[in-house]
Amino acid sequence: MKKVMLLGAGELGRELTISLKRLGCTVIACDRYENAPAMQVSDKALVFDMLNEDKLRQHILSVDPDLVVPEIEAINTQVLLNMESDRVIVPSARAVDLTMNRDRIRDRAAKIGLPTAKYSYAENIDQMLAQYQDMGCKVVVKPVMSSSGKGQSTVGPGDTKAAQQAWHYAVDNMRGDRPKVIVEEFIEFDYEITLLTIRQKNNDTVYCPVLKHQQVDGDFKISEQGTFDMGALEDKAQAMAKHMTDDLGGYGLFGVEFFIRGDDVIFSELSPRPHDTGLLTLYTQDLSEFDLHARAILNLPIAEIKILRPGACHTINAEQASDDYAIIGLAEIEGVRGVETMLFGKPDAYPNRRLGIIFAPDVETAIAARAKISISY
Repeated sequence: MKKVMLLGAGELGRELTISLKRLGCTVIACDRYENAPAMQVSDKALVFDMLNEDKLRQHILSVDPDLVVPEIEAINTQVLLNMESDRVIVPSARAVDLTMNRDRIRDRAAKIGLPTAKYSYAENIDQMLAQYQDMGCKVVVKPVMSSSGKGQSTVGPGDTKAAQQAWHYAVDNMRGDRPKVIVEEFIEFDYEITLLTIRQKNNDTVYCPVLKHQQVDGDFKISEQGTFDMGALEDKAQAMAKHMTDDLGGYGLFGVEFFIRGDDVIFSELSPRPHDTGLLTLYTQDLSEFDLHARAILNLPIAEIKILRPGACHTINAEQASDDYAIIGLAEIEGVRGVETMLFGKPDAYPNRRLGIIFAPDVETAIAARAKISISY
């Protein structure tokens, strides 16, 4: 039985904990707040700031896990780099370190030849404004370290006031202690995809069928799978994802995001762990992304990935802060054929916090079901 230390205990961590425990693992879930979703199903819970170097090192030494599995961005990755010689970091300490910051992973993608949007970095507002003016086009401004679209905004050309506001919004919502933003060309894409890519130790890399996703202010809201055909573009995306994940190394599931524009596949971002858009695989696939990640990091072979049914999902997000909220309308939407709801059990709400998700046979049904849900505070 493997002992797994999960760094990050949100809704993705909860589903991974369930998958690991089904395979006989002991899971210690860690996060910065009590009663996080994964803590509700884990064997043990630890509450501490994972950006704190001393605390993170001490807890890893105390738990002495077989596997350290990062599930969020706000982690002191230098500790993982220093400790990898004594234990397994999933998928690898280098992969975690590079992908925790948008600047490092974007630079790496460009270096190995993947097409990306034009971009630059700024460590103060004057640098940011100069780069914005130099680009002369619509841009996206976001912290190099954040998650779920926090701190991201779009600025049109020639709008200095909006650019200044974008800098402050990015810095105020960044994770970690790096006042640094990425200024990125806004790609006028046809759609965005996530390609769940699974590296195995003793078998070939395998892929889930592509997920198409929609974001609002940089945060995922809708995804769908099995409802569309990319043709040869899917092969192109797979080749690019393999090139990138082979370069990063390690074993496990990676969520690789691309923009699709005509016949172009353009690298966007990468997460070395289950992806929020991939929550849909709990509804559509025989093995969810969490089952696949668990098998890959435990070196269990993945023989096949099957889609059981096409589907779509829509997130349920809070609109205001409250430590006493309730989701209303579940009985009505659960009465619709093919509609399923999953709530994440988060102890409190704040604006845009993801509290649950709705699964449905298609995007239209998912949107209609979400419209019938309300939240009382």
